[in-house]
Amino acid sequence: MTSMPVSGITPTLGRDDPAAAGLVLRNAKIFTGDPGRPAASAVALRDGRIVAIGDDADVAGHIGARTRVVDALGRRAVPGLNDSHLHVIRGGLNYVLELRWDGVPTLRQALAMLREQAGRTPKGQWIRVVGGWTSDQFAERRMPTAAELTAAAPDTPVFVLHLYQSAILNRAAVRAAGLTRDTHDPRGGQIVRDRNGEPNGVLLAAPSALILYSTLAAAPALDEAGRRASTRHFLRELNRFGLTSAVDAAGGFQNFPDNYATVVGLARSGELSLRIAYHLFPQTAGQELADLTRWIETVRPEDGDEWLRLNGAGENLTWAAADFENFAEPRPDLAAGYEGDFERAVRLLTENGWGFRLHATYDETIRRDLAVFEKLAADGLFPGGNRWFFDHAETATPHSLDRVAALGGGISVQNRMSFQGRVFTERYGAEAAARTPPVKEMLARGIPVAAGTDATRVSSYNPWVALHWLVTGRTVGDLSLYPPDRLLTREQALALYTHAGARMTGEEDVKGVLKEGYLGDLTVLSHDYLSAPEEDIPHIESVLTVVGGRVVYAAAEYEGLDEALPPVSPAWSPVAHFGGYQATPLPSSTGARQADLLAEAVAASEQHRQWRVARGFAPETPPTVFDPCFVL
Repeated sequence: MTSMPVSGITPTLGRDDPAAAGLVLRNAKIFTGDPGRPAASAVALRDGRIVAIGDDADVAGHIGARTRVVDALGRRAVPGLNDSHLHVIRGGLNYVLELRWDGVPTLRQALAMLREQAGRTPKGQWIRVVGGWTSDQFAERRMPTAAELTAAAPDTPVFVLHLYQSAILNRAAVRAAGLTRDTHDPRGGQIVRDRNGEPNGVLLAAPSALILYSTLAAAPALDEAGRRASTRHFLRELNRFGLTSAVDAAGGFQNFPDNYATVVGLARSGELSLRIAYHLFPQTAGQELADLTRWIETVRPEDGDEWLRLNGAGENLTWAAADFENFAEPRPDLAAGYEGDFERAVRLLTENGWGFRLHATYDETIRRDLAVFEKLAADGLFPGGNRWFFDHAETATPHSLDRVAALGGGISVQNRMSFQGRVFTERYGAEAAARTPPVKEMLARGIPVAAGTDATRVSSYNPWVALHWLVTGRTVGDLSLYPPDRLLTREQALALYTHAGARMTGEEDVKGVLKEGYLGDLTVLSHDYLSAPEEDIPHIESVLTVVGGRVVYAAAEYEGLDEALPPVSPAWSPVAHFGGYQATPLPSSTGARQADLLAEAVAASEQHRQWRVARGFAPETPPTVFDPCFVL
């Protein structure tokens, strides 16, 4: 029996007994997510599944001489997290080439990282900061300027993506991207220019983000070996935060099958550390129906396994039906008459047993899409037993939610308001922001709702930032968006990040709760999510992440229990030096927070004294205490 320090539990099965568990976790505060048994202290895993859960006595009969027994040391354990909208496939292909500003607290630090990285980046390579941050997280409350990027890296191309709103390039990147005074603005995008007509380094999504995608695509890419290694390190980074599953939302510049080959290869070799359900997104306007037809003739949803499976089409079915979520720009008006091709796409999918997900930020888009679904439903064709759901739905109205519920649809919400809440509020007002997105109204109607991030470009892949937003209603810049009656409990929010995600992929009977017979996916947390101060929630990480009984991430006392990965390559990689998400100290542990707690204690003492005075238990005027040590 291999173990962490454990007492009071001994092997009862032989060394090679097939009934022995491969892994037992004990001495934990387990939140199971199972209403029939909401709490436990021990769990046993064998052959990737949970074989026993309860207390030491419940798992003792599954321990053999080869069982790894891990002492949780009283820590909180929860089901493995499942991000229902994560661009994990695209994010992994270039992860090791990216300088991540996720979690960086000041612009000064961000620019210092960039300056340092410029000193190690070889000629011909770019420094790319590809989303996951917002200016609101910086103490300075502003974005960097193109001049600051040029000063930090005069000769190395620098591309900094800010949400799906804009990108900032230094002079070297403007040259490397081939932008000149003769370059025309693409449709839906703007190249900002100086008074002489030369590009000044700022690109705007107005409102389409394609100008940002296409410019980034000019940067050098990794070869297949590099993409495999990069993806493995990205998955390990996601495991760091307790993620065990993700639903990939596809996206622009993510071509099938080429850009999917890396995760397919890792699945074949058993090297995935995250379960992935993926979608297929037609990439070429005007060719969407041909692409969907070819895919339908080739593969079927759910033909994969527990590690890699197709979940359907989307998040676009036709380009003309997609709105854009750049809240810094006015809501886009979609083209008249897009419904024709859109209806043909939905009909094709429904008739062939394909579900889909659909990008729809604004209620104006949702209403038009629902009209198509209702037309098909009137003919008995929709939904035809297929899963379908909207993504985002920030401004969905009660009437639209009623229609979604009537058609059996779901909604995947993301914490884009964590990063864009201030911009949304400035454009549409605090009253509109207070119901964006209307998560509680969705749940009240019985609509299946799952949570995610929309990382890596819109927001950070750290799920605890999203959970913090769901339970506090606050942005990363600490702007309060929602009144108390619109907030979720911690348990409700966690359910949206576990069992609800499994429901979006039809796996709710095997994943998302800790229960006998379910997949052995769980995470042990650095701090107790259910009781930690609210401000500490975004700083939670995993210390032990288990997927199918495999320890895929281990830190703190458990360091070294996880599977080894090759070193980050290339050696000059920003990830090799800085890592990914930039962790900062817990707010509750800072000196300022300690002073606040002392002030609260003093106030509480005074309130208690006044309570005693009012009841005659203490004199109204406190007695004078003389201490000669304090006589000057």
